[in-house]
Amino acid sequence: ERAYKLVDNIDQTAIHFTLNGYLVPKDSDEGRRQSIRSSTESGSFIEKASLEASAEATEETETKDEEPTGDAEEEEAQAAEAAEEAEVAEAEEAEEPPPSKVSEKKLANQFNFIERGSTTYHNPLREKGYQTDPAPFETFSENVNQWFIYDAYMEELERIEKAKEKEKAKPVAVKKEDKATGRKLSYVEPPHVDTLSKVAKAAKIAERMVNLNTFDDIAQDFKYFEDASDEFRGQEGTLLPLWKFQYEKTKKLAVTAISWNPKYKDLFAVGYGSYDFMKQGHGMLLLYTLKNPSFPEYSFTSESGVMCLDFHGDHPNLLAVGFYDGNVAIYNLKKASSQPSYKSSAKSGKHTEPVWQVKWQKDDLDNNSNFFSVSSDGRIVSWTLVKNELVHMDVIKLSADGTTMQGPEGLQLQMFGSGTSFDFHKKIDYLFLVGTEEGKIYKCSKSYSNQFLDVFEAHHMAVDSISWNPFHLKVFISCSSDWTVKIWDHTIKTPMFVYDLGTAVGDVAWSPYSSTVFAAVTIDGQAHVFDLNVNKLEPLCTQLVVTRKKNKTTHIQFNPVYPIIIVGDERGLIVCLKLSPNLRKMPKEKKGQEVKKGPEVEIAKLEKLLSLVREPGSKD
Repeated sequence: ERAYKLVDNIDQTAIHFTLNGYLVPKDSDEGRRQSIRSSTESGSFIEKASLEASAEATEETETKDEEPTGDAEEEEAQAAEAAEEAEVAEAEEAEEPPPSKVSEKKLANQFNFIERGSTTYHNPLREKGYQTDPAPFETFSENVNQWFIYDAYMEELERIEKAKEKEKAKPVAVKKEDKATGRKLSYVEPPHVDTLSKVAKAAKIAERMVNLNTFDDIAQDFKYFEDASDEFRGQEGTLLPLWKFQYEKTKKLAVTAISWNPKYKDLFAVGYGSYDFMKQGHGMLLLYTLKNPSFPEYSFTSESGVMCLDFHGDHPNLLAVGFYDGNVAIYNLKKASSQPSYKSSAKSGKHTEPVWQVKWQKDDLDNNSNFFSVSSDGRIVSWTLVKNELVHMDVIKLSADGTTMQGPEGLQLQMFGSGTSFDFHKKIDYLFLVGTEEGKIYKCSKSYSNQFLDVFEAHHMAVDSISWNPFHLKVFISCSSDWTVKIWDHTIKTPMFVYDLGTAVGDVAWSPYSSTVFAAVTIDGQAHVFDLNVNKLEPLCTQLVVTRKKNKTTHIQFNPVYPIIIVGDERGLIVCLKLSPNLRKMPKEKKGQEVKKGPEVEIAKLEKLLSLVREPGSKD
């Protein structure tokens, strides 16, 4: 306080050490008792000493008497001398007066103490010292949330289960007694091998053969049937239903993703989950083949719903999957395991919202496989497979322009956009498009993480799907819940073509055989197939592909080789449909002229259509 203070009187005496004494004053009762006791002890000690001396003298005379001697005269003379000496001594003792007592000198000081004490051996002090380095320390901080704790518990449970499985798999040594010799022989009992595993391959082939016989008429239609009635329909076409793929455990789940295998053209993967955030539960991942529609080839169960999936282009056994809880995982179909080979966690940068799309990319410079994911949390993340673990890196964060939220104490918090779909350019590696929940489409680059190359005010509701044209490098297509499908040139801000389908569009896909053919599914259960080269205004085919009422179609995909499409719905059903000849028309061959085929022709065909709708002043 920077001031002098008055302090009360303080006792100046400070007692540092007190010890109770062991000295007793002489004048006290205890002192007197001890002095009397000590004087009596000293008197008794003197008497004992005189008695011992007289006893020794008598013993000496006795010994002398006992000693034999030859000379009698000498003995008599010695005896006479001894008698004389004894007489003289007795006379002297009689003459000596008793010793006078010495008077005790009294001390004037009354604090005259009798001191009693004992000395003890003092051990010499030894000093021993150690010099140690200071313990190393490190500052550590970590954010812990519910997901982190949950993942830690799940890892521990998996570890315990694996340990139990290993213990079960160990061969057991069994002791058996030999009756002939009476010896106990120990041998290792072979582990139990399932008999079905030995014939699994043969059983699978036999099952496919039985299914081909059962669905022989469908197989014949798939291979050979061409709808002849197309000739009388003009430009319109039809979709011929083929196989239906349904699994008992997925009846209450919606089809959330479909992807064809790039190597095996009859194999496709289906993801199951739920788009209703109030009814979230487990998910499933099934792989079907056209050779066996009755039962899936592979089946995987997940705790959270599967939202998206994608096959690796160069490694067809690797399947990237995104889940509703924000995790991503990689399944390896070569490994006979029900769990994913690699999975993200709270520690490794998982998304905080559902993952809506995943896409594999070309291997990086170190030949590490990598894929991208987009989520409602506004993050686009690159996942790289490095040394058997997933390493994440945020590529871009979608910021919603002009949208801020009022935070505590008047803070303005920036809102992040919610990504719902994306697609990478087929030729330009760094270029990709992102569709958002707000209806915008962002043109982005992998090189720029803070800004977008361009923004398209595309739709009024969430962009459900976005896809580059497989032939033309500038064209992409988008669909939305605002009932529209739009075709864009990425160098022009306005759409080239807009189609209103009358209800929310769930998915759209380009055909692999023509640059002008695409198909879309709407939530009223219908599939729409367009060919811009034939009809720029209306679809060539609009057909109901689900039978039940209140059932919504969710996804559609073209097969990369065969003229078929597969459509998934909300009840877990996959329907395979064959395109009629009108829906896959090729240029007619004229006499004496060779029809040109190939990507250049497809690009030119679409470019011709775009030139009709482009503004005259716009540059190509």
